[in-house]
Amino acid sequence: MKKKYKVLIHVAFWLYILNQIFFAILLMPEKSDVAFEEVTIYPLTSFITFYSFYFTYGLFTGSKHKALPVLYLILVISLLIPARIGLEYLFWKYIGFEYIRSGQDLIVTKPWWINSIRLVIIYGIYALLIKLAIGWFESQKIKSALVLEKQSGELALLRSQVNPHFLFNTLNNIYSLVYMKSDDAPSAVMKMSAVMRYVLSDAQNNHIPLDKELDYLKSYIELETLRIKYKDFVEINISGNLEGKSIAPMLLIPFIENAFKHGDKSVPAPGIRISLTAGENMILFEVTNSIRKNVTINKDQVGGIGLENICRRLNLQYPGKHQLEINRDEAKYEVKLTLWS
Repeated sequence: MKKKYKVLIHVAFWLYILNQIFFAILLMPEKSDVAFEEVTIYPLTSFITFYSFYFTYGLFTGSKHKALPVLYLILVISLLIPARIGLEYLFWKYIGFEYIRSGQDLIVTKPWWINSIRLVIIYGIYALLIKLAIGWFESQKIKSALVLEKQSGELALLRSQVNPHFLFNTLNNIYSLVYMKSDDAPSAVMKMSAVMRYVLSDAQNNHIPLDKELDYLKSYIELETLRIKYKDFVEINISGNLEGKSIAPMLLIPFIENAFKHGDKSVPAPGIRISLTAGENMILFEVTNSIRKNVTINKDQVGGIGLENICRRLNLQYPGKHQLEINRDEAKYEVKLTLWS
């Protein structure tokens, strides 16, 4: 917690105490001696009592032995009660007594002791509660920072698992084109360059514009379809308003990789259907591909990385704001991902 907020808490507490004091004085205007002590010595002794507990808080919580905090607490109380009475006695003897009770004997009575014990305990409780509350807020802030740091590291690890797989696949595609001396090889190299720039630069951000992510997906699809004889093997439908929309980078590519990896490339076009709909507060992404006969697809494997990792990334970047549905039958494999903003 920042220092200024701690100061505000303390200022608010003492304003509350002063308000209680003046309110009590207004209720008893005839008792001038009570009013005098309430606005002079009592605030001073209460201030000393409060901060004596506040700054010794560590003694009551830092020990591993259960008995020591209790002993420390008894010791602090035992020292504060006579100290408080001593200050009040000196005040009345040399200042207040002559002003209010001239001619009377100054005696420390039993009610005086009881009142001092009561006030020491009350201000001790106030001090410990405020110290405990400030400590709780600070610990929560530290925990939040640690959780955020852990999530950032985990997210970076998940991304690192996606990027190499994608790059190796794309390099294999280009190698095939070069090996076959295809006229499409130079164009594929240029697309690969654009994809590399995206992966190494834009994809390092937590979110990027949705249209930029779609350009990246289209480049990947064009690279993949260079090896497929059907020009219209992939059908892409994009609808809705993309302006102002953003998405976590490289979140959708594993599903498209999966479609190419396990899809039946011998079927008439389209063998893969991809659609993205951008609504006002949501993005709907769907991929459907035909399945080659006698091919076993591990239900926990998507795009070369575990489905568990994809779900973990969704939980990190879209907690409570996503829904992933995966369905499969003998002929097709379907993925439906909904993201809410």
